Amino acid sequence: MESLDLTLVWAGIIGFAVMAYVVMDGFDLGIGILFPTLQVGEERDQAMNSIAPVWDGNETWLVMGGGGLFAAFPLAYAIVLPATYPLIIAMLLGLIFRGVAFEFRWRDPRHRPVWDVAFSLGSVVAALAQGMTLGAILQGITVENDAYAGGWLDWLSPFSVLTGLAVVAGYALLGATWLVWKTEGSSLRHAQTMAWRLGIMTLVALAAVSAATPYLHYEYWRRWFEMPGVLLTAQVPLLVAITAAILFWSLRRGHERLPFLMALALFLLGFVGLGISLYPYVVPPAVTIRDAAAPTESLRFMLVGALVIIPLILTYTGWAYWVFRGKVGTHGYH
Repeated sequence: MESLDLTLVWAGIIGFAVMAYVVMDGFDLGIGILFPTLQVGEERDQAMNSIAPVWDGNETWLVMGGGGLFAAFPLAYAIVLPATYPLIIAMLLGLIFRGVAFEFRWRDPRHRPVWDVAFSLGSVVAALAQGMTLGAILQGITVENDAYAGGWLDWLSPFSVLTGLAVVAGYALLGATWLVWKTEGSSLRHAQTMAWRLGIMTLVALAAVSAATPYLHYEYWRRWFEMPGVLLTAQVPLLVAITAAILFWSLRRGHERLPFLMALALFLLGFVGLGISLYPYVVPPAVTIRDAAAPTESLRFMLVGALVIIPLILTYTGWAYWVFRGKVGTHGYH
């Protein structure tokens, strides 16, 4: 019983880290995705200054999620990575490109157009790779003798491409609503326009993914549509509809903070839907959370460190966002 409890605790910790990454790094990846639509000069400078103090700290959660998966669920790590190596490599290269470009566009103004392209391209590649990885896991991974037994390109399918595009649209929505909150002038007006369009695109993509997912495995269908479970799961699309309505209402009324919060709520509801589909599997349809868990002693030992580190990260992150609160200008962090 204790082993199961610790397993669920660690599943919750890793789920929290992944959600924290999506929430915090999602909007700055979204700004990179939107970057080509911003005017050279003031609009791009405001966008960069809005994330300059926090963008690198946001990726702490990616490290924690990946490291936690390796330590707490080593079997899942050993299966998922070989199944998605090209996507993971593409994501890391995208993050490297955008990180380098972020700093060099300020230090090397002669080649700023090149760094702007690298920043945007790296953001798109990283977001697309993350979404396609999610799709590859959802559609199922071939496992034999506790090892990946599929091919090099099993991750590539119409469904994984769909989830990749959905994540790109969702991150762009987060980026647009963040700019609504943090910028002013022409940047604000442009962000409001883009948030409307991206809100519609995100909802269409979310609906498409949600409609396709139950057909991947009967287990997904059963959890979403069989009685009496459907009485609970039906609340998720209902809450999505309510959240979307508040998002568009707040944009119409000119609110600046509420659209970002509603975009985050859409991602949270998507995360809940993902949990409904996957639980108790960590590698569907073959490996459950309990099957993949490390020994109880290891989980207990790591939990002590996590209980110290996670509050410190949250405190630092909260302080950083508090210090750099409010609107930004063209002469901000840098």
